[in-house]
Amino acid sequence: MFLHQPPSTAATECLYRSDRDAAGYVMNLSRAWAWRPDIAEAFSALRRALTSQTSLTTRETAVIVCATAASLGDAYCALAWGSRLAAEADPATAAAVLTSASSDGLSAREGALACWARMLVMNPNATTASDVAGLRAAGLSDLDIFDATALAAFRLAFSTINDALGVAPDVQIARAAPAPVRQAVRFGRPCADEAA
Repeated sequence: MFLHQPPSTAATECLYRSDRDAAGYVMNLSRAWAWRPDIAEAFSALRRALTSQTSLTTRETAVIVCATAASLGDAYCALAWGSRLAAEADPATAAAVLTSASSDGLSAREGALACWARMLVMNPNATTASDVAGLRAAGLSDLDIFDATALAAFRLAFSTINDALGVAPDVQIARAAPAPVRQAVRFGRPCADEAA
């Protein structure tokens, strides 16, 4: 990343320990967010609040995040969430969402959510009432539509911070991703070991 390592404090060590406990290593993004562990926790709390009470499925959430990350050109989240979508659906479907290649393998709701997420990245001011009507026609409630929009906006904010500060994807995340997902992610920053 472009920032220096933050000083070691109780809060940064807590953030790093959480990564080690969950993943076995300190993630590159945590090294950036360790400059403000309080904000990192607030983002995590917001994500938990968004996902814990939504009627959107885990798979639908993964579609939204993959479409958002890919449209923004964020390799880090595309690799991580592409793997999640591959586990929920299959690797080919995840790769298709990441490349905008096809809606095969997606339900009508999922296809509509992917299109909506891409639209929000490209130009949120260009959305229309008919776009929202199309989401309703695909079976999404107004609460679903709000949640999907909030999830995409959250991902945009999170990814923008990481990308702007030069946070490279962890090689561990890339290696764990299915081959079709890795092949689909031909955008964004290269993995940390590839960038060196």
